[in-house]
Amino acid sequence: MAIFLTEHSRILVQGITGTEGARHTRRMVAAGSTVVAGVVPNRDGQRLDDIPIFGDVASAVAATGADVSVVFVPPRFAKAAVLEAVDASVPLTVVVTEGIPVHDSVEFVARARAAGVRIIGPNCPGLISPGQSNAGIIPADIAKRGRIGLVSKSGTLTYQLMHELRDFGFTSCVGIGGDPVAGTSHIDCLAAFEADPETDAIVLIGEIGGDAEERAAAFVRDHVTKPVVGYVAGFTAPPGRTMGHAGAIVSGSSGTAAAKKSALEAAGVAVGTTPTETAQLMRDLLAS
Repeated sequence: MAIFLTEHSRILVQGITGTEGARHTRRMVAAGSTVVAGVVPNRDGQRLDDIPIFGDVASAVAATGADVSVVFVPPRFAKAAVLEAVDASVPLTVVVTEGIPVHDSVEFVARARAAGVRIIGPNCPGLISPGQSNAGIIPADIAKRGRIGLVSKSGTLTYQLMHELRDFGFTSCVGIGGDPVAGTSHIDCLAAFEADPETDAIVLIGEIGGDAEERAAAFVRDHVTKPVVGYVAGFTAPPGRTMGHAGAIVSGSSGTAAAKKSALEAAGVAVGTTPTETAQLMRDLLAS
């Protein structure tokens, strides 16, 4: 099985004719994803390769049965694009766009939750269920289908852990993004992997800033029976400086990598000090 995205998922791409939208749509198709539509205002009736383009999400959903949207829309238009997908009741919307104002994210995440729509992101690489479907920008050829679940704030570390554990493979890998407001949390993914009978073990990747990892640790302690291996990026980050992601900032003693590592270890999570060591911990765990 897989979480959130399966071989039956039907994907539409908002912003399909932009440089990134077109490039990654073709990569998704090459990976075996079923991309059924694009959405670009004022381009209704056009096509990208064999993919029909619609002027709005509601029309695309009505014509194609799309149940996943991937948003490649510039930051100033992203809120409107996501709300359009929410209003069209698309069950899963993946927001790749970086640099969306926090107040915009707050609004569309709240609207999505009220409507029962799942948002992945914003500022995320998307998610992949190897051998089934790929929605976003994760390279499809770095890992095969297997029995590990992965949830990560960092796109780059998602790719690295997928590559380092490629011989074991993954049920699903979810890049939740590193912005201060996220539509899907570590806990959401941990719960889904715990319920998935084909996921045997979980990799959790966090980073400095906020308390998401501490809350995830408490959830693991109380609700997860499967083994979890973790990594927290940012041990050398200077206090008060944002590192890469908008949410990755340490203030005083809050949000430090050391505090997150301690919380995870107290919950029974084996935590590596480097991505490679984290992968080795998972290898040792699966071998035993």
